[in-house]
Amino acid sequence: MAEISAKLVQELRRKTGAGMMDCKKALKENDGDIEKGTEWLRQKGITGATKKSDRIAAEGLIETYIEPNGKVGVLLEVNCQTDFVARNEAFKTLVQNLAKQAATADSVESLLAQPYTESKDKTVEQFIAETIATLGENIKVRRFVNYSLSGDNQGVVDSYIHTGGRVGVLVELKSDSEAATGNEEFQTLARNVAMQVAACPNVEYISVDQIPAEISDKEKEIEMGRDDLAKKPDNIKEKIVQGRIDKRLQEMTLLDQPYIRDQSTSIEELVKQTGSKVGGEISITRFDRYILGEGIEKKEENFADEVAAQLGNK
Repeated sequence: MAEISAKLVQELRRKTGAGMMDCKKALKENDGDIEKGTEWLRQKGITGATKKSDRIAAEGLIETYIEPNGKVGVLLEVNCQTDFVARNEAFKTLVQNLAKQAATADSVESLLAQPYTESKDKTVEQFIAETIATLGENIKVRRFVNYSLSGDNQGVVDSYIHTGGRVGVLVELKSDSEAATGNEEFQTLARNVAMQVAACPNVEYISVDQIPAEISDKEKEIEMGRDDLAKKPDNIKEKIVQGRIDKRLQEMTLLDQPYIRDQSTSIEELVKQTGSKVGGEISITRFDRYILGEGIEKKEENFADEVAAQLGNK
């Protein structure tokens, strides 16, 4: 077998746009022959994947996975460039499989290094590179979070996906009663809480006592400086400001929200009512909400310029 030098790998990489490890493997499989290596990469659908990976990916899907026992759950975001690819069945299947695999990963990097569940001879990263080449768009595993309840923890993990995979929520509820956690009312509560989080984008905390003091201090600073309070006596101003702060903090907390199915009941009251029905104290212990593409700066392109650029590259 011919020696595969770094220079040879770089040459194939420049020619094909494929990843370094893929180029090295292609050369090994073809005794260092550049042309045969190029053909090998094309057959594998790898050529050009690296170049496509430079493109901004802000569309995609948010997916969840819950193990049948309700003790393990995952919330995952995978991005692509267009809604067209996000609706592609191959992309959907990839995202569903990745959500399941993420249950045993502790970072995006460790997930990418795992053998892909549907093709054990490839890592997740390698399979994604092949999918990029096949679908013609950049694909990125952006983030995920997983919850796991150990055997002695009495509770349930549940999720909710809204608007076709553009909003996703993962929640964890616990109880002091094992019988309560197996009750259908408890399971329904978990799903309804997940739906509530999806419907309340301003909610960031479970209860007011979880809100950091600096946030409360900042709200007070803002309210004290408002023009409508400038001529109020200090004692009156303090009362008005405190009332406004309390209202603002409650808007940020899940337990203080009116229940979406019954506005006369708060989530805190709903949890207590359900606890009474199932015979155990219930608490919402954590939640995460992902909104597709949030925080990603999307590149605005002029359509005419884009077409001209593509024609110029042919």
